[in-house]
Amino acid sequence: MFTPIHTSLGALLLFQGSSGLLVHNGAVFGISSLLSGSVVNPSQENVPIIAGLISSVIPISLLAPSLIPEYPAAPSGLASAAATLGIGLLLGWGTKNGCGCTSGHMLCGLSRLSPRSFISTALFFTTALITASVVGGGSRIPACGDLPCYTAVYPSSAEMVFMAGSLILSTILNFIVVPKTLERKEEHRTLFAYLAGLEFGLGLWISGMADSAKVLRFFAIATDVSRWDPSLALIILFGIGPSLVTFLAKQPGQKSDKDHEPSQPTLAEKWRLPTKTLADIDWRFVVGSIAFGVAWGLQGVCPGPALLRSVVQPTWGLLTMAGYAIGNLF
Repeated sequence: MFTPIHTSLGALLLFQGSSGLLVHNGAVFGISSLLSGSVVNPSQENVPIIAGLISSVIPISLLAPSLIPEYPAAPSGLASAAATLGIGLLLGWGTKNGCGCTSGHMLCGLSRLSPRSFISTALFFTTALITASVVGGGSRIPACGDLPCYTAVYPSSAEMVFMAGSLILSTILNFIVVPKTLERKEEHRTLFAYLAGLEFGLGLWISGMADSAKVLRFFAIATDVSRWDPSLALIILFGIGPSLVTFLAKQPGQKSDKDHEPSQPTLAEKWRLPTKTLADIDWRFVVGSIAFGVAWGLQGVCPGPALLRSVVQPTWGLLTMAGYAIGNLF
């Protein structure tokens, strides 16, 4: 169902996590690279973010369990297990060779006005839309009972308190606490990396990005409007929009009004942004982006939501993340 308030507040938390990591730690919140790096090359730059992302399930479970999606049943037979493993493999291979996913390319890349991210996003989004619409004639996209999926629903009082409270605390943390109390120290960057992951994880739960059915319903506009849920369009407005404003205000090399020196992250000495250009696009980048789009369109999950779903549904997660790891090897 269409969740304008949930998704708008969740998108603002996604903005807080991703832009906070940029402004304070000078890094891009690309979950696929962070996830792979935390396995093959663990460091204080990636492991705390993934730990924060995973631990977001704790406050959700304790304070707002209704925000946890009702996922489809875990694989129970050989065929469904093989299919889940295969989609995980496609997800891993696609995000590795496409150099990113919805977080790195769509949320962070578009807001940085990266031409490579524009191309990748166009490829995987179009492919996901076509895949969700074509495979099974769109029958994989779940209906919303007797009501059209574009019917608006609103949060309960408990959900509203939790979501508004999370956003207020995140805002105070990012705009007041961190700039005024933390310093350019490694331990402070590590602490904020964890908090950014926690903020982003809460954003995924609240916005509906962690709900595979909701994502698939967003793609239903091409086949069955009654199954179309427009919620995720609000992520463009409240997630990418504020991130774009933040990047334009803090981009590397911009002179500050105070001392006319290049801007710096709050907790780091320098910015660590992707350096590849359009000249670095090759067939692997193109095919990888398309492969990720196929996986996204088949199951409605990208790496961040897949990791969260794995916590709630370990059997599904074991197969998907095993496939993801195998795909990352090639």
